[in-house]
This record gives sequence, structure tokens and C-alpha cells, in this order.
Amino acid sequence: MLEKMIFGRYVPGNSFVHRLDPRSKLLFIFLFIIAVFLANNTMTYGLLLAFTLLVIFISRIRLYFLFNGLKPILFLIVFTLLMHFLFTKEGAVLLDLKIFKIYEEGVRQGIFISIRFLVLVLMTTVLTLTTSPISITDGMETLLNPLKRVKLPVHELALMMSIALRFIPTLMDETDKILKAQLARGSDLTSGTIKERIRAVVPLLVPLFVSAFKRAEDLAIAMEVRGYRGGEGRTRYRQLNWQGRDTLVIIIFIVLVAALFWLRGGS
Repeated sequence: MLEKMIFGRYVPGNSFVHRLDPRSKLLFIFLFIIAVFLANNTMTYGLLLAFTLLVIFISRIRLYFLFNGLKPILFLIVFTLLMHFLFTKEGAVLLDLKIFKIYEEGVRQGIFISIRFLVLVLMTTVLTLTTSPISITDGMETLLNPLKRVKLPVHELALMMSIALRFIPTLMDETDKILKAQLARGSDLTSGTIKERIRAVVPLLVPLFVSAFKRAEDLAIAMEVRGYRGGEGRTRYRQLNWQGRDTLVIIIFIVLVAALFWLRGGS
């Protein structure tokens, strides 16, 4: 159900990943997203997958909990895999079912793209599970500080992204409550024609949008009442502290990139 959706949630803990400075985690994730596109063969994609599983193990997040919360996204990964199987027509024919054929390059590209999508989703989810929204905001604002010279509203941008991230699980919980309420009243969202299903979703969307706007209004009023006026002149209660383990994370990333370059020439 929707209450199991974990993207955007924070799970307190005391693992090595939890204790990292949010700036090092954000910087690592940003660079990792770029590094993923260096993979071009079985060895490099295998390295990325193994490294991702190692990070999950170090963060002490149970694989069952992680994959169970990412079921909707995993469905998209499987769908991507099937699309490559069906529509990529390059290389030798591996399976001929008369209706359609599965080609070697289709299987290869489908598996590679699915792994790329999977490691990106897993790593970004680990970030949100091990870093509180406030820490993400502070880290993002600090990393973007140089952009203030070009008049970019760094504080407001970081706050906006943090609030949006925090609202994801909140809206998912709200959707689940409304869905259960509609089902208790006899609504049927799983049967009938496509037109009937779309029509049945309307009673779900209307209260969801009303609730979302109400929450946004309450948040705006709360910030205004507390005298929020942006980042100028504000002091920080939580001070970020870059330590040796954060430098170690950057060194590990450099080693990972070097290994990807070295393995790119393999088959």
C-alpha cells in the first residue's frame, strides 16, 4: 500500500552513512549520478551494482524494507526492461516467438539501462533515508552559496526543494487515507472500463488537492507568524562539521571513477 512508500522519508540511525556530513552525501550523490553514465559494459555495471549494495549494507537499511518501499518505481524499471526486449532490434535473435523476436542487443541494453535506473533510485533513496530534510536543506544551501554572487536565491531554493521532498511521504499518506475512505464508502477503483476508472479517481484527486493546498497554506502562515524572512541575517542552530570520514567518501568516489575508467575497455 501507499503507506509503505519510503521515498522522501527519513529513518533515524547511527550508521556510518547517517553520521556523514550532508554536504559530502549531496556532493557524492551528484557526482555519482554523472559517474553512472561512464558504465558501458558488464564489468562496469556490475561494479556499480555491487557498490550500491555495499552502501546499503553500510547504512544498515534492510534490503526487504528498501525494495518493498520502492515497488512502484521497481515496476517502472521492469517496464523499461520489457520495452527494450520488445523494441530494440539489433544483434542476433535470441528468441523467436513468431509474434515478436527478442534480440541480443535488446536484452543487453534492457539490462544495462535497468541497472542504471536501479542504482540511481537506490542511492538517492539511501540519501533521503539517512539524512533529515533539515540537514539536506543546510547542506544544499552551503554547497550552492557561491551562486549567490549571480543573485540566485540559494536559501529559498534549498528550502523549496526540502519542503517538496518532505511533502512526498505526507501526500502519499494523505492519498492512502482518502483511498481507504473512498473504498469504505463503496467506491470501486479497480474494475470497469478505463473511462469509469478515470471517473472514479476524481473523488480521490479533489480532496487530495484540497488537502495539499491547505497544508501549504498552514505552512506559509506558520512561517510568517514565526517571522521568517529568508536566509539574510539568520544564524544557524545546527552547525555543519566536515570531518575525516567525509573526505574519505570523496576519496572512495575518486577510486570508483578510476575503476570505472579502467574497466570501460573490458567486454
